[in-house]
Amino acid sequence: MADVGRAARQIKAELAKVIIGQATVIDDLLACLLCGGHSLLIGVPGLAKTTLIRCLSQCLTLSFNRIQFTPDLMPSDITGSEILFDDRAGGTREFRFIKGPVFSNIVLADEINRTPPKTQSALLQAMQEHEVTSSGATFPLPAPFFVLATQNPIEQEGTYPLPEAQQDRFLFSIEIDYPSLDEEKAIACATTSAEQNAPSPVLDAAQIEAFCALVRRIPIADSVVEYAVRLARSTRPGDGACPDDVRKLITWGAGPRASQGLVLAAKAYAALDGRPTPDSGDVKRAAGNVLRHRIVKSFHAETENVSTNELIGRLIDKGVPNLDGK
Repeated sequence: MADVGRAARQIKAELAKVIIGQATVIDDLLACLLCGGHSLLIGVPGLAKTTLIRCLSQCLTLSFNRIQFTPDLMPSDITGSEILFDDRAGGTREFRFIKGPVFSNIVLADEINRTPPKTQSALLQAMQEHEVTSSGATFPLPAPFFVLATQNPIEQEGTYPLPEAQQDRFLFSIEIDYPSLDEEKAIACATTSAEQNAPSPVLDAAQIEAFCALVRRIPIADSVVEYAVRLARSTRPGDGACPDDVRKLITWGAGPRASQGLVLAAKAYAALDGRPTPDSGDVKRAAGNVLRHRIVKSFHAETENVSTNELIGRLIDKGVPNLDGK
């Protein structure tokens, strides 16, 4: 665990050369990567989402590709396509698969909700299966493989929101907020000066895969696992674990994948802190990122202006009841 914590501190020190503030977001991204998961980053334009992801790839010595999602983007623009090659010297013709930008360790899907569902599905299939199939041939994606997708929460015209089932493929949904006054002053000074810093490599692909495997081997108490499962079940309005005052505010709750995500994320947060095993506090720390994109609010929540974050906060503050509701 000490090696993971030490590497995390080195990565954060390197990122600090370029990224000012956003300490919580960086911790969440590192936790998601240690889980081997994909992440949605939600924030208004200008919060350095793209810069953060690019710098993170440099710290991890991983290949990086950015895909700008637009309404006219086709699936083959992401996965690749068959091209006919004409060998005039040999008098032969053959189709060859030219790999698309998804064949990278870190893929930034910029504004993923701006492309139609058919193109979204092409990326999400690659996320789930870690491979691309073309003309009957299967091409494995590089390992490790992470998709970090961004969304703009304020401009929804001309967008194709991700269906709930597709959002569930992302382990985390991370919200990025505005910087503080002091941080914004530091950003304004740093980005308008002649001196530009760049992060240095800290980990390579083999080390990252070893850390991901280590996180999965971290022991966790049955009581912490049970707390994570109860918390996920408390988001389901048809379950006895859901409090009465929350039940009417939720149409659909988180599925079993959320329980798995809470347990795995708790292990990752413990590893980042250099602790040998997670506790319920780590589950609470992961709750917002794991649950916010897996809860569908009801009409009552919309009319009462109750946010998903507020719903999750209520469930955590109330404590998790028994699974039979007693």
